[in-house]
Amino acid sequence: MKAFKLIPPIKDYIWGGTKLRDEYGKQSNLERLAESWELACHKDGMSIISGGEYDGKTLYQYITENPQSLGKNAEKFKNFPILIKLIDARENLSVQVHPDNAYALKNEGEYGKTEMWYIIDCEPDSTLIYGFKDKISKEDFRKAIENNILLDKLNIIPVKKGDVFFIKAGTLHAIGKGILIAEIQQNSNTTYRVYDYDRKDIDGNKRELHIDKAIDVADLKPSIIKKRNPDDKLLARCKYFRTYKEDIETSNRWHQNRNSFTHVLIIDGEGKFLSNYGHITYNMNFIKGESIFVPAGVCWCISGKCSIIYTVI
Repeated sequence: MKAFKLIPPIKDYIWGGTKLRDEYGKQSNLERLAESWELACHKDGMSIISGGEYDGKTLYQYITENPQSLGKNAEKFKNFPILIKLIDARENLSVQVHPDNAYALKNEGEYGKTEMWYIIDCEPDSTLIYGFKDKISKEDFRKAIENNILLDKLNIIPVKKGDVFFIKAGTLHAIGKGILIAEIQQNSNTTYRVYDYDRKDIDGNKRELHIDKAIDVADLKPSIIKKRNPDDKLLARCKYFRTYKEDIETSNRWHQNRNSFTHVLIIDGEGKFLSNYGHITYNMNFIKGESIFVPAGVCWCISGKCSIIYTVI
């Protein structure tokens, strides 16, 4: 029962860039590094443990052998509850929506997807899409798609470094080009695309749209963005996860209970990570871009100058 680093699976979607390799040290032979799945226990991607007794094993293998590492709160979830990503959008992502649990379990065989975004960095004048401007009917939603005027119906939001967006299942949304984000979400890979800028994949085919399902699940009311106090360490709280950001100048310590594991994502800086279980202390160095899994009941301390995002359930 000690903390360990995770090696993420990498996704090379057509809108991805190279910042995850160039600035965050991700290793891959892929040309585009669109997403790194920093905490992943999903059929479409699995974190690999780096170092220690379980070196080279998947996170799934570890928690199968050590279910107590997830903590008591995990007992309310049938599967591993969350998925955490770094996303580099060199180009606009598709306009899309995710279903809630009931619809997703019935139609896709997995959880729905509520998520949050933390803007790690962005280019000047970057924007994203967040819900409808005004209430719209299903019929008018479909007509807007067919007549290629959907973007006129949506909120286009300017963004800056440090912004946070909480996106409930059913909210139409899209990450804009030039944005690098940390995404904390339910453990789901179900996405319904409704608009994709007429892009084609590497084989020259337009990517699939999922218009009927999107209309089924989309929240058609206007979306309101809640303002967050930039000094508040709590980024988001919902029934699936709680996520915090901490800027560490010298050191900080967390006394963790047995209710939840913790995922720690280093978004800037470097330092030393110490974890303690019983009377045994372990330590390891870390750098920007690395991820650490801390089992439930393990106390931990960070020394160094860095910024982290950490998540519990």
